[in-house]
Amino acid sequence: MSLRHLSVFWLLSVQLVIAGSLAAQTAATPVLIIVTDPSGAGIAGAQVRVIPGPSSGSSKSVTDAKGQFTADLAPGGHALFVMAGGFKPAAIHIEVKTTKEVQTISTRLDLAQAGSAEVRPGPIESSLCVSAYPYHENTTFSIDDLKSMPRITVTVHNPHSNAEETYSGVRLADILAKLNAPLGDEFRGIAVSRYVEVTGSDGYGAAFSLAEVDPSFHSGEIIVADTLNGKPLDAKSGPFKIVVTEDKRPARWVRNLTTIVLK
Repeated sequence: MSLRHLSVFWLLSVQLVIAGSLAAQTAATPVLIIVTDPSGAGIAGAQVRVIPGPSSGSSKSVTDAKGQFTADLAPGGHALFVMAGGFKPAAIHIEVKTTKEVQTISTRLDLAQAGSAEVRPGPIESSLCVSAYPYHENTTFSIDDLKSMPRITVTVHNPHSNAEETYSGVRLADILAKLNAPLGDEFRGIAVSRYVEVTGSDGYGAAFSLAEVDPSFHSGEIIVADTLNGKPLDAKSGPFKIVVTEDKRPARWVRNLTTIVLK
């Protein structure tokens, strides 16, 4: 290739990069999320998490004194999870439009029953937020929810600690099955191209094809663990952790697991 052709190629490459960058910058839509109580009053300090997250900044935050939270979101589907002390948590699917105008999304939190665990404020990390749109509405799972589901125990070798570790928890497939994900006999057609994205509270994430998750299709286990060697996971790893038995390295063992999104 001649010097002239190289220069033209370089110039076109730069232009494409700039165009792509500008497109990415202009693609985000300003979104105003308003969290209210049954009376319509804004709830200050409600914990908000959006998956996929904003184009900049954190995917989770708290509402202001008026019960509002603003973020620039990419057009398309997102999972919105909201929690506040004294209220039942909410999990909904939202569709962000392509527009420069501010899109307002309101969600109402119902009062929790007196004496229930939902009345006590707690960090959003203590619940597992799962999105399986369009098969089911977004759902939150508590520690107790997972304790009541069928359990599985696996023993794996952790090369970081050079030790055998025994984890107990719930199959990722069983959690998704509760949300009508296309597994088992339904795993065919477009389902074969779907994948699951898992994310921890530190922002670290991993992805699995839905085929890997489905035990009727793929050997090995992918579990949402909550105990290690018979004890609850510590604050460094828990309360939930993804454990994969067939991976040779634990790069996809996401700790402090907070969200599961079927895409």
